[in-house]
Amino acid sequence: MFLPETYQVTLALMIVSMLCWGSWANTLKLCPKFRFQLFYWDYAIGLFAGAILLGLTAGSHGPAGLPFLNAASQTPLSAIVYALIGGVIFNVANLLLVAAIDVAGLAVAFPVGIGLALVVGAVSSYLVSPAANPLLLFGGVALVVLAIIVDAAAYRKREASAKAATTRGIVLSLIAGVLMGSFYPLVAHAMRGPESTGPYATAFFFAIGVLVSTLPANLLLMRKPLDGKPPVNGADYWRAPIGWHLAGFVGGAIWCVGAVANFVASGAHLVGPAVSYSIGQGATMVSACWGVFVWREFAGAPRAAHMLLVLMFVFFILGLGAIALAPLY
Repeated sequence: MFLPETYQVTLALMIVSMLCWGSWANTLKLCPKFRFQLFYWDYAIGLFAGAILLGLTAGSHGPAGLPFLNAASQTPLSAIVYALIGGVIFNVANLLLVAAIDVAGLAVAFPVGIGLALVVGAVSSYLVSPAANPLLLFGGVALVVLAIIVDAAAYRKREASAKAATTRGIVLSLIAGVLMGSFYPLVAHAMRGPESTGPYATAFFFAIGVLVSTLPANLLLMRKPLDGKPPVNGADYWRAPIGWHLAGFVGGAIWCVGAVANFVASGAHLVGPAVSYSIGQGATMVSACWGVFVWREFAGAPRAAHMLLVLMFVFFILGLGAIALAPLY
């Protein structure tokens, strides 16, 4: 299987993870009349297909470890269970996050939800596998927390008249953030120890957890949506244009590429899961860029909101820089 041999390659993988995790939600924006619950069926299939494809390619070629199929067949039951549970927890968190995006927009749901996930995931992953300079790591995390607070303030400035929608979106983002930060330590635990069969097999079982849990969780959200809209008619899935289905499939595949890149980087020397997850969650800044500059979510907002956004980006950049330096010092 392919595994990085230098910190430069490892950092590149973490940046790929950040870009993928911060960009996949744009595929939902490409389907403006497609309820996210219907979009999510294709997303889950795309994520699962991505895990298999990456396993059969990058996970099957290279001098390190076992090829993907051998690794998957020899994975200990305990590691499988950790990966499966991680996939289930992630899936519930992601469903809530997509609902928050539908209510509050990319520029808010990602900074609040994923930013909080960064804090929870970084701390818990560090406890599972301590690595890197804790002062730089958690100092960077603290700067990201400031960025989250500033972003929430910018959203309040933008939507002062939409109080109910703002509260619902932020609450959904917060719950999603706590759960999103909880799945990664389970994945890290699955990849620890001498019996670990590597990140590609772990990603495969993780994807199975996502796919299996999508059925009950998404059906429930179709009957009882969290975005304040009427229940979802399942027949609308089959009436949707093929392009919308393709967008959902690609969105899941993009997220999976980011996840596998992150899982691979987390096992590298000096880095560890806390740093890898923290860099990957720079996705918050990437998604905010999409929301602000491409989708124009802050068009017409007061000048104070734009100034707060600039401050948010400054805090994020400083925080991510500190986290990236943590393994070197």
